[in-house]
Amino acid sequence: MKDFMAFRTMLTPIIIQMIFWIGLAVCVAIGLIYIITGATAQYGGSANVLKGLAILILGPLAVRIYCEILIIFFRINETLTEIKHVLEERRTPQL
Repeated sequence: MKDFMAFRTMLTPIIIQMIFWIGLAVCVAIGLIYIITGATAQYGGSANVLKGLAILILGPLAVRIYCEILIIFFRINETLTEIKHVLEERRTPQL
């Protein structure tokens, strides 16, 4: 709790994971809507079906890549913090 109150523990990576799952659900829903509306249209529905398939396949991939890029910043921060602690331990004299 002390690390959380001092902003040493990051809350944002958990939020980013939630954003991924929400983005995934939105992509699937929109993709299915496009496919259904395209399949039920009398004329020109094939374009909507193709858009729906593209959103269904590429949408979750794009959301995942975006979230991974955001997570990288937090991993860099964690790694640098670990390096800082190791260097501080080496500088303190051993008794």
